[in-house]
This record gives sequence, C-alpha cells and structure tokens, in this order.
Amino acid sequence: MTTSSRRDGFTTRQVHGSLAAQSARSRTTPIYLTAGFPFDGFDDAAAHFGQGDGFGYTRVGNPTIDVVERRIALLEGGAQALLVASGQAAVTVALLGLVASGDHIVTSTHIYEGTRGLFLDNFARLGIEVDFVDDIDDPAAWEALIRPTTRALFAESLANARNDLLDVRAIADIGDAHGIPLVVDNTLATPYLLRPIEHGAAVVVHSASKFLSGQGSVLGGVIVDDGRFDAVAAGAKYPHLVEPTRTGGASVFERHGGLARIAHLRETVAPRLGPTPSPLNAFLIGQGLETLSLRVREQSRNAALVAAWLGARPEVATVDYVGLPSHPHHRHVERYLPDGAGSVFTFTLRGGTDEARRFIEAVEVFTHMTHVGDVRSLVLHPATTSHVQRTPEERVAHGVQDGTLRLSIGIEDAADLIADLDRALAASHPVVVPGAGQTVLA
Repeated sequence: MTTSSRRDGFTTRQVHGSLAAQSARSRTTPIYLTAGFPFDGFDDAAAHFGQGDGFGYTRVGNPTIDVVERRIALLEGGAQALLVASGQAAVTVALLGLVASGDHIVTSTHIYEGTRGLFLDNFARLGIEVDFVDDIDDPAAWEALIRPTTRALFAESLANARNDLLDVRAIADIGDAHGIPLVVDNTLATPYLLRPIEHGAAVVVHSASKFLSGQGSVLGGVIVDDGRFDAVAAGAKYPHLVEPTRTGGASVFERHGGLARIAHLRETVAPRLGPTPSPLNAFLIGQGLETLSLRVREQSRNAALVAAWLGARPEVATVDYVGLPSHPHHRHVERYLPDGAGSVFTFTLRGGTDEARRFIEAVEVFTHMTHVGDVRSLVLHPATTSHVQRTPEERVAHGVQDGTLRLSIGIEDAADLIADLDRALAASHPVVVPGAGQTVLA
C-alpha cells in the first residue's frame, strides 16, 4: 500500500481522509447511498455516457437498485425491471414510454383512483385520450374501444375495491392482434400468486410499497417488461423506439432489440422525469422480497378464513372476495390464482356510514389507515376516502356502498382477526332486546 507524500490541510483531510475502505463481501445487498460514482479513468466516463457501461449517477443507475430490479424481473418472469420512487410513478413512466399527445389508452373503470385521476386530469392535459371498459370480463368490450391511435391497454390483475379478476390471456390476445401491449398493475396479486407476463401481458407494474416490501415502511414502484417488443408488428405505432435519435444515432430498437420498451424508459423517460428511488428504499424492498411468498401465502390463507366467516354473519350484506364461489369472477381463480386469492377485499355492512364508523372505531387488532399489503391487518372506509372523488352512482356501480369496508389482511393469527371483527360487528350492530328497554351488544 502506497502512502502519499502530500501534506493536506485540515479541511481537505476531513473531506478526503481514509476514504478508501477495505474490500469485503456483504451477505446482504450493500446499500450504495451515494449520488454518484467516481470514474476509474477518462475512457470509463466516455463509455458510461456513450454505451451506458457501469454506474455514474444514481438517478440513472445504482448497484443496490440494480440488484432489486433483477430480482423482481426474475420473480415476475420478465426480461428486465426498472425501479422508481412509487407505484404511481411506475404507472406514469410505463405509459409515457408508450403514448404521446394524440394517442389513446383503453382501460378499466375499476382501476385505482390515483391512476384514474392521472388519466382524466394529467394525461388529458397532455392530449392523451382514455376510454374506460365497464365490464372487464367482456373481451369484446375491450376490442370495441380500440382505435387506430390506441397505444396501450391498461388493467389491474385484481381490482380495488370489488376484487374483480382480469382474464389476462383474453385481453392480452386482443392487444397482440392489434400490436398493442397490455400493461397490468399486479400490485394486489403479487408475482407469487399471479405472473401476468406468463399469460401474455407485455408490461407489469407494481406499487412496491405494498406486498413487495411488506413492512409498510417505504415507497417504491417497479416496471417489468417481457423483452419481446416486435419492431415489425408494432414499430409503426411506436416510432420513438424504431427511428434514429434526434441526433441521428441508432434507434432504441437497433441498440436493444426486444428490450426497446424498457431501455427507452431507463434511458429517456425515468431519468428525465426524475422519480428516482432511494437506494435505502430499494434495499428495504429487496429485504421484503426475500419473504414475499411466506407472507402472501399466510395472508391469503387468513383472508380466505376471514371472508368465509364474514359471509356467514347476519350483519354483513355482501363479501366481494374472488376466492369465494359467490364472486362473479371466481371461475378464473383456478387458472390465475391457484396458490391463493390474495388478501385485499371488501365487504358491505347492513346499514351505512354510521355503522361503518362504529365498526372502524371499535377495531383493536386492525389498523385504520390507507394502505394495503402490510404484515399488519388494515381497514378503510372507501366511500369517504379512496373513492371519495367518484360520484355516488359511480361508487355504487363499483361495489362501494356507504357501508362498504376494505380489508387488507395481514399475518396475524386468524382467530385474533376474527375476534376483532366480531367485536366491531357487535359495536356497529347492537341487538335490541324486545321489552327489555335496553341494548345488548351482540
């Protein structure tokens, strides 16, 4: 080890002194919490900016983030993944890599309210048009809305709040027939239960803040691409992927082939819009991935028990859980969700907002908050929170009544969850004893 003969001043020493660490291997993914990376030489910097070799700046790439991206792509059965700062960023970046002003998207009315607002408000201002399918289980309805300018089909594998289950293969086939990718938000199903790419979807997005991380501590989002972009079948619809760059350079497809879609997101869309995830958040998402199957398996088992128990209670009008035979999309479960029907669903109390308020204020094990996919069980009243921007008629059409509550089931003991729900039902629906002149909580 060579020792420099320099005699630096105090301030220089406090910035540069003993900066080099001894080489070591970490059992877990190291956290590269740095804005940028020093280049080893002049040519290394040129190679990074010219061909994308190595790492230069965390907004463009980071070793911690890279490890998590590779793992998620592997779990989803995709070719590559791109981690961004939130699930909403994942939806935005994925779609802005496909559509431009004057283009068109076909989607479902059942999507997350934040995504619906993105389409109706933000995308509308950019000149991007959107049509909504009311019955996601009607492939003909999807195809009927496709125009010459349609550039993406977008849906959720499991919808919030009515727990509708997408027939991925049927809608993906329609997209393929028109050279249009199906983009699926797979947040609620998770890659453990359902991998849409295996059923024909081209792109999958997640809010990694939910099940992938699992602990409810960080935000993140991810985009996974199947790596099968076909320039012959779809190049005319996506000229930005097949034409030379504005400086006359090789097109994205010429440089990346079937990975052109996600390469464009990684090189052009995400770094310029700037939804960069923190390497620390990426590390925590990566830690969560290591227990994903264990958590989701237990959550799905608990949810099935809770949903069946709620379905037998007289205080409950309906339970919208696709794992129950009563759900209209239950016939798709064997094909798409053989390992469990997920753990986020709604049920509707007999009564309305007053009963829902008393129920929520009585729970002790469940946490009242706007989130899903946590190891802890959560409850929310959609009509006054997640779906408040919809009209009363729209809420009813999508299974959200005044007495509807959304549950995200955690990994607690199922008996404790059921006991907590039992207490809340007793508080929300007191039984009046005739002639006794008093109310007894059931």
